[in-house]
Amino acid sequence: MQKHENKFFREVKKPWGKEMWMALTDRYCYKRIYLNAGTRTSFQYHNYKVETNYIISGEAEIWLENDDGVVEKFLMKENDFFNVTPPKKHRVIAITDVILQEVSTPEVDDVIRIEDDSNRPDGKIESEQVK
Repeated sequence: MQKHENKFFREVKKPWGKEMWMALTDRYCYKRIYLNAGTRTSFQYHNYKVETNYIISGEAEIWLENDDGVVEKFLMKENDFFNVTPPKKHRVIAITDVILQEVSTPEVDDVIRIEDDSNRPDGKIESEQVK
């Protein structure tokens, strides 16, 4: 089997771990997300971005706003998945080391952070981008 160079590959450092971007096109984005045990993503929402997250390994508490505006908390593990549609608030808390697979629409900078453990602003964080 021949290996192909991926022009879209990018590593993005995060306070809670890292993201490995496998593809970013005008139609979708594919990421592998690594969260360290005991850390959590921002409590956030998107105006446009739609995403599906599949847990490859680990255990996490998922916060996900329902249609009534109530944030529900679910314990999820390997082979579980969840969908996020705008403007639903959501967060992932890593109980163990977690690897997620995320497929989303391409609006990758559409992040409004309600609460962030590192006080990061909304949108893309230039300092997280690995050159």
